[in-house]
Amino acid sequence: MTPLDHSAAVATETARLVAAVQDADPATPVPTCPGWTLTDLVRHTGSVQRWFTVLLQQRVQEPPRSRDVDLRLPEQAEDYPAWLAEAAAQAGETFAATDLDAPMWAWGADQHARFWVRRMLCETLVHRADAELALGLKVDIDPALAADAVAEFLTNLPYAVFFAPGTANLRAENRTIRFTRTDGEDSWLVQLRPDGFALTADTTPGAADATVSASAADLLLLLYGRLDRTSGGVAVSGDDDLLELWFANSAF
Repeated sequence: MTPLDHSAAVATETARLVAAVQDADPATPVPTCPGWTLTDLVRHTGSVQRWFTVLLQQRVQEPPRSRDVDLRLPEQAEDYPAWLAEAAAQAGETFAATDLDAPMWAWGADQHARFWVRRMLCETLVHRADAELALGLKVDIDPALAADAVAEFLTNLPYAVFFAPGTANLRAENRTIRFTRTDGEDSWLVQLRPDGFALTADTTPGAADATVSASAADLLLLLYGRLDRTSGGVAVSGDDDLLELWFANSAF
């Protein structure tokens, strides 16, 4: 399989988000982000992109002590889509000028500059879906991109407790959940132990305490709390209490 170009995908996903919101009412509520409007969604996405871009430019080697970034926020909400497009353009310039394999601090598993490009992509992709859902538009996610984002989420979730404190509750007596995509061969096995949880090698297909099956896109939306496991495209089986524990504590 050809490796995904995360840098190019950031530009593509940002352009799709901009296209979705540029003619929409900025005050439109975003149900998948309770309390947010499209203005909040776009401001958040652009702010994250600018923040990650600064981290890459500085190639930080330890957790930053400040998140102060010159966001250059427009005065009018109507100008936010263009501002977001500008953030993506600046990010693209930084990607091109950076050795993405260079060692760098990151909050997740991959301690290289490329972590931040992939993370920016996942943030932008999910928030593009948020905007389209809010506007009643069809959410179309490339299956390969969705599968990569599922893997990114499950790999890094064990490190997210500082901003997703519920993940500290994801503990059990060596119980497993398998997430399987129905539009490809990928599957991911998560093991919950008394001391925590992690993605683990799936060496015994079929042997899991609970299973969740859906298309790669639906798995992604499900893991991020944008889709309910009772939705029509999702099939679950096995230990329902284990699944309840997972979904009550894992989304961010």
